[in-house]
Amino acid sequence: MSSALPVDVGVGRRTRTLGPQTVDIAAPRDVVFDVIAQPYLGRATRAMREKVNVLERGSDMVLAAHHTPVAGGRLTATTVETVRFTRPERIDFRLVRGPVPHVVEAFVLTDHESGTRLTYEGVLGTDLWGLGQRWGQLVAGRWEATVASSLASVKEEAERRARR
Repeated sequence: MSSALPVDVGVGRRTRTLGPQTVDIAAPRDVVFDVIAQPYLGRATRAMREKVNVLERGSDMVLAAHHTPVAGGRLTATTVETVRFTRPERIDFRLVRGPVPHVVEAFVLTDHESGTRLTYEGVLGTDLWGLGQRWGQLVAGRWEATVASSLASVKEEAERRARR
């Protein structure tokens, strides 16, 4: 599943929110930011190289392909997104190619009493009125589950680094 042929006709656009999803992390904001940014701006671990492939890199933005197993791991969905970094408070994502024509998302990092609060929020858009809206509901469920898994991984790694 390559997402190479999304329906992007600009007619009947419907949008829906993604998130918010919030996780409190017992680690400083800079550490959390570095954990999120590492596969894009630094050297990715072997596990992350299977999920993220940086296609182009600039000083504060990358173009990256994200690979997500679907259908019980039998298929892989690939999306291409720009990822912009505003240290240490924000990381923004904008879909370039994927299963829907429009997604903008952000990871917002704020200081919190126990360390850092990481909030995910976004908007997903589809075309073709009700038909696209139903497709967007299917995509959004998988999309948000993937984000929830990523947030759990970020929390685990940031807290591990903070304990060192």
